[in-house]
Amino acid sequence: MRFMTFSDDGDERLAVADGDTVHALAEGTTLLGLLRQGGDALRRAGEDALAQLGEGLSPDTLEVLAPIPTPPTVRDFMTFEQHVEGAIRLADPEATVPEQWYTAPIFYFTNPYATVGPYDDVPLPPEETLFDFELEVAAVVGGSGRDLGVAEAEDLIAGYMILNDWSARSIQFKEMTVRLGPSKGKDSATSMGPWFVTPDELEPFRHGTAFDLSMRAYVNGELIGTDTWSNMAFSYGQMIAYASRGTEVRPGDVFGSGTAGDGCLAEAWGNKGYDAHSPLAPGDVVTLEVDGLGTQRSTIVVRSQPARGTEIYRTEAARR
Repeated sequence: MRFMTFSDDGDERLAVADGDTVHALAEGTTLLGLLRQGGDALRRAGEDALAQLGEGLSPDTLEVLAPIPTPPTVRDFMTFEQHVEGAIRLADPEATVPEQWYTAPIFYFTNPYATVGPYDDVPLPPEETLFDFELEVAAVVGGSGRDLGVAEAEDLIAGYMILNDWSARSIQFKEMTVRLGPSKGKDSATSMGPWFVTPDELEPFRHGTAFDLSMRAYVNGELIGTDTWSNMAFSYGQMIAYASRGTEVRPGDVFGSGTAGDGCLAEAWGNKGYDAHSPLAPGDVVTLEVDGLGTQRSTIVVRSQPARGTEIYRTEAARR
C-alpha cells in the first residue's frame, strides 16, 4: 500500500492510494499512531478506507506533509560507497574510504523538529555559503526492539520514503574539524515523502541490500546524478540491527540510507572541484525522484538571518 499525510485545515490526516487518487482515513488517524498500535493496524486501516468507497481525492489538490511530520528519531547512515569516495576528497584529494566504513553501518542523529514536507520551500540556513541537498531513501520501523538480529530488524520495517538531508556544508566542515558533529550543518531541514510505501509494494524489485529501482536528482531541471537503490553497501536490516545494539528502536523511527552516488553537490565538488556546480541559492529548485516512491520538489528561499551575537561566538581576543 501507499500512504500520504496531508493537512486538512491544519489537522494532520492520513490517506491511502487508490490508483491516481487517495482516500482519507478517519479523522484523528495518523501514520505514527497506527505504527504504534503495532501488528497489522496500518494495513487494516488502509483496507477499511478503500472498502468504504468514499470520494477519491487528487493528491495535486492537497497540502502534502511529511508522512510522519515529527518523527520520534531520525538516524542518517552512509551506505553508498561512491558517495563516500567523492565526499571524502573534499577534505583530502588523496584520501581513501576509511576501513571502519566497511566494518559497520555508521550513522548520526539528526533533528526530527526540522522535518518538512516533500513540496515545502526550504530556507537557506543562517550564514551558509555551500548549501547542498542529499538524495536518500529512508526506512521507518513499525515495532520496537533491542539488540536485534538482522532478520528481526528487517521484519520491523513498515515502509519506505524519499528523504532529503539538506546540508549546510560550510558550517558542517567547520564543525567537524573538532571531531564532533555534524550538528548545525545538518539540522535546518529534512524533506520526507510524499509517499510512504509498504514493503510488499516493492518486493518484486528486491535485489541485494535493497531494491532495483532508479534514483535521480535534478537542480533547476539539470540532471545532477543517478544511482540504483540496491547499490547500498549495507541492508536496512543491518542498519537497524546496528542501531539497536545496547539500546532500543521504536515505532516511527526513521533510518536514512545516506546519499546515493552522485546524489549531492559535495560529491561533485570532491571529484571535480567547486567549479563543478554552484552551491544552492534562493530560487533554485531541487527535484528528487525514486522509482516506486514518487517525486520531491523543493524551492530554496531566503529567511531572515539571526544577529551574530557575541554571546554565541568567541572572538580571537577571548582565546587562551
